[in-house]
Amino acid sequence: MDTLQQISQALALSLGAAWASGINLYATLLTLGILGSSGDIVLPPGLEVLTNPLVLGAAGLMYTVEFFADKTPGVDTGWDVIHTFIRIPAGAVLAAGAIGQLSPSAELAAAIVGGSLAATTHATKAGTRVLINTSPEPFSNWAASITEDITVIAGVWAALHHPLWFLGALAVFIVVMIWLLPRLWSAIKKLFALLRRWFGGGGSAPPLPGQPPPSLEPPQRQPPP
Repeated sequence: MDTLQQISQALALSLGAAWASGINLYATLLTLGILGSSGDIVLPPGLEVLTNPLVLGAAGLMYTVEFFADKTPGVDTGWDVIHTFIRIPAGAVLAAGAIGQLSPSAELAAAIVGGSLAATTHATKAGTRVLINTSPEPFSNWAASITEDITVIAGVWAALHHPLWFLGALAVFIVVMIWLLPRLWSAIKKLFALLRRWFGGGGSAPPLPGQPPPSLEPPQRQPPP
């Protein structure tokens, strides 16, 4: 039973760190580092470096920058684009570090799954933000960003203290993401097609709801009187 509990804890920490990294990497690092340095949890050897004051300071600085960038319309999307190359590999490293004490093969498997999970959550967050930015008011960005921060902190804490409950919730979350991602991608493609029509001179704007689409046939010449 103790062995099963250890495996579930390691699995929850590995997947939880990867999942949270795709949403907010610096909040994930801060939460793990603070919980580990305060003695609330004992981090595995591969993640003990997160309790180092230098790492905590760097994570805190970057979280502060992201806190404001993530709540500014337009800037948040640019920030997400840059962090495509940061969150995904970081999620793989954290997932591997959380489970690396089991075996090298488990560490490699965790890195593969963790990177994929971080990529999925990152794509979901970035795609949602692109659609939210179509709204002119900033309040939706603030609400989305604050909700993400709270979700990451609460999710990491749950993965450490209630691993089985977290794994169940994560399974539901993954199913929702699989259902949501194609719809997000379709909506984003329609949005960029609309922007190209408006600003690229590639055609007229789409018809209003209830109006027939414009005819593409050339107008008929009237015979001379």
